[in-house]
Amino acid sequence: MDVFNSFDIASSALKAQRIRLDTISSNMANIETTRTPQGGPYQRKLVVFETKQPGFKQQLNGAMQAQGVRVSRIVTDTAEPRLHFDPAHPDANENGYVAMPNINLLEETADMMMATRAYEANLTSIKASKRMALKALEIGR
Repeated sequence: MDVFNSFDIASSALKAQRIRLDTISSNMANIETTRTPQGGPYQRKLVVFETKQPGFKQQLNGAMQAQGVRVSRIVTDTAEPRLHFDPAHPDANENGYVAMPNINLLEETADMMMATRAYEANLTSIKASKRMALKALEIGR
């Protein structure tokens, strides 16, 4: 595997983790949203990753190519909304309960920390590959 493959793999992971962080921040921002354009409370979004398949050119070359990662889709969590008793709320039902998004702030924070650490690890990988490439150039002098 050459140094450029390691850059491609790490950059694909950076893109995927950025989308994951954007999705998590959207979940956290909508933790109190009780009414959406689709109706009902906001539903938590989850990111699904998959390996990035090599392109046609790489397959044609027949070389063993590293694949990387990409976001295959963003799915909506199907968990039931949690009910909160607040009869004064404008979205309360006839019994006084408001359907709130089923988003756990601690879980979202932990997911955000994991995504941040994965992002940092991929940045470190790119920096290490860059240092190795520079050292290889120095050896050639």
